[in-house]
Amino acid sequence: MAEPRTAAYALVESLKAQGVDTLFCVPGESYLAVLDALYEDPAVRVIVCRQEGGAAFMASAHAKLTGKPGVVFVTRGPGACNASVGVHTAQQDSTPLILFVGQVGRPDVGREAFQEIDLGAVFGSMTKWSGSIDRADRVPELVSRAFHTATAGRPGPVVLGLPEDMLSELTAAPVLGPSRRVEPHASGADLIRVRSMLSQAERPFVLVGGGGWSEGAKADLEAFLSANRLPVGTAFRRADHIDNDHSGYAGDVGIGINPALAERIKSADLLLVIGARLAEMTTGGYDLVSAPRPRQSLIHVHSSAEELGRVYRPAIAINASSKSFAAALRGLPPVDSTRWAPATFEAHADYLVWQEPRRGPGNVQMGEIVAWLRNRLPADTIITNGAGNYSGWVHRYYRFRRYPTQLAPTSGTMGYGVPAAVAAKLAYPDRLVVSFNGDGCFLMNGQELATAARYGLAIVFLVVNNGMYGTIRMHQERSYPGRVSATGLTNPDFASLVQAYGGHGDVVTSTEQFAPAFERAAAAKGPALIELRIDPEAITTQTTLSNLRAEALAARKA
Repeated sequence: MAEPRTAAYALVESLKAQGVDTLFCVPGESYLAVLDALYEDPAVRVIVCRQEGGAAFMASAHAKLTGKPGVVFVTRGPGACNASVGVHTAQQDSTPLILFVGQVGRPDVGREAFQEIDLGAVFGSMTKWSGSIDRADRVPELVSRAFHTATAGRPGPVVLGLPEDMLSELTAAPVLGPSRRVEPHASGADLIRVRSMLSQAERPFVLVGGGGWSEGAKADLEAFLSANRLPVGTAFRRADHIDNDHSGYAGDVGIGINPALAERIKSADLLLVIGARLAEMTTGGYDLVSAPRPRQSLIHVHSSAEELGRVYRPAIAINASSKSFAAALRGLPPVDSTRWAPATFEAHADYLVWQEPRRGPGNVQMGEIVAWLRNRLPADTIITNGAGNYSGWVHRYYRFRRYPTQLAPTSGTMGYGVPAAVAAKLAYPDRLVVSFNGDGCFLMNGQELATAARYGLAIVFLVVNNGMYGTIRMHQERSYPGRVSATGLTNPDFASLVQAYGGHGDVVTSTEQFAPAFERAAAAKGPALIELRIDPEAITTQTTLSNLRAEALAARKA
């Protein structure tokens, strides 16, 4: 047995045993004992945030970058509810996250005490497990379970309650060693069947996505793709899973997909899906791959057995992690690819054409700016964004070459770009971090500029300002043309806002101003922000607000 110490100290010891060196929090009186246990412990860096949603986003982004569960501490009630957006995002992103919630004392449970919340009821549908540590001597056991659960199968979030009175109790329970993730592997028979189906295909296509990847898995898959001259696409906001310069890369399969790529997937006779769930955004509303019986012969590989057959009936279902499966593919003898090799090179050529900037309305051309960035930024630059039409320019015109370099929520949540950038710079202080945000998206968690300033983080924040909730306005014009309601915004001077935090600010009103403004921002010693004032007509990479309205009105008259 260990020497008696408080449960709070045992909790911190357990986190360190799991390899936790950074945690994110908004302090609360319900877990002061944990903060005290961290007081003189240099082994764990405590990042103090300004809102629990931002803290949870940071922990989720940290997990994506490091491959280890992100850890966040919040207080009960309001703190837990604010953090729930990060929990939901971690669920949809298949990201291991552990949220610790300070709770009311055990004698008061069930009385609706001050800020009391039923964690199971609130988080049950968006976590892999939601529980509470009600006895001090079970702290090491339940922390170990939390880490095992968050990383097993399809990674995801876990929520653990920490009753305030429990944290001050003494325990001699020994700390347990680090959790070990179990990597499911494909059987030899599965691999033989995969190779056999591939050898008989005429129009194969590979689609990759999901969590649990690594730079090594990316290299293994690229070697397999090259040896078999296969075309490949990346699931929604998973573009860094493949080097976008790879000769078989056909583009990202998500919102605003290249029509040529969409047709290529629809007409494929074999679809090899590795790691992706085949969710709504990646399947174009379940149109590219029809449910439940796809037009294509489907080989679905996923780390969670529960995902296989959940929506689609695959020809072959393989319960394997992306890492282990990519390594196994690399070891397979190549098949004869002469039938589809020309189409693979054509797919990449289509992608390159799609990446040529398309001019839109206004003096600030986002396509040209993102194209400039893809040539200017180092391959290991980390790009973050939240939700909004502005992200379409990133998805279409940027090229991801390394893993992990893309931090973007597959849940489509706003407010992710700023806190994710903070987490990225903390994890990789020597790498350039560029955060894309819309004006609406930015102010969801823009207060985390204070966190960037507190820790002296040199991040370049880009705010694409069109004075409205652009995505919702787009849908509004399609459904209710000309009836603009509740989508306009009144914004601050964003450049002055970052200056108020001690950072560098710039405003860009023409494309030519961007390059020098970016160089000034990249040279700044702390957070820097460039506000890009774009024409509201430039609503997507492909159309304008006026065109959307005209098309909707014409459809009504038809």
